[in-house]
Amino acid sequence: MAQIKVGLALGSGGARGFAHIGVLKAFEEHGVPVHAVSGSSMGSMVAAFYATGMKPKYMEQLACSLRPRYWMDLTVPRLGLIQGDRVYQMVALLTRGLRVDEADLPLAIVAAELLTRRRVVFRAGKIADAVRASISVPGVFVPFVREDGVYVDGGVVDPVPVEAVRQLGVDVVVAVDVGNQRTAPPETMLDVIMQSLDMMASRSWRGQAQAADVTITPALERIGPSHFHKAEAAVAAGYEAAVAALPAVWSCLERAARASS
Repeated sequence: MAQIKVGLALGSGGARGFAHIGVLKAFEEHGVPVHAVSGSSMGSMVAAFYATGMKPKYMEQLACSLRPRYWMDLTVPRLGLIQGDRVYQMVALLTRGLRVDEADLPLAIVAAELLTRRRVVFRAGKIADAVRASISVPGVFVPFVREDGVYVDGGVVDPVPVEAVRQLGVDVVVAVDVGNQRTAPPETMLDVIMQSLDMMASRSWRGQAQAADVTITPALERIGPSHFHKAEAAVAAGYEAAVAALPAVWSCLERAARASS
């Protein structure tokens, strides 16, 4: 099955996106190859780190130790509560200032462009730019602005970017959905905004879900989008869900191998 290429589509969901790390950890431990990765919102950050060589074990340590003061720069609410400069600098540092097309693995990051109301897939340009655009939750982060547009959260238009990773030339797509499910009652403004976006995006995802070969849905009902202090629990949920999905993943790879032979 060495010739069969696997792509991961990592979805939006705020702090619930830490579950993506658990999925990557499980795949690595059980020998499931990953040849390309796409991401929306929080999924874009995990995808960017993985595609530039960061190991899931280190991502887990980072997620469990990173405090909000290191990435959250509050600003006077005009276009958003968080300016976004700190998280931009953090992503630029951890991805070594690389461009999207310089990543170790094929990478696609999805964002929404407000002025033209279109879905944008970043396949070139600075990784930090693409991630900063994709994580810009409306009302929470100040939109990412540059000459070619005004960008907000990728989950607005493509909550689990299956097609984006399919276009990277993979044979099998594994989608990781951490958003469209029941969750804890909202505790913060971020929870209210994120859960509202999830509700609006759920129809879009239901229409695209069949495009994935396997969908992993971690049990995250007790973790809200703003629960960054529950990173360890989210990673564990992603790991458990990925392990449970392994038979379906291997079966899909075997079918793809037979079809290509």
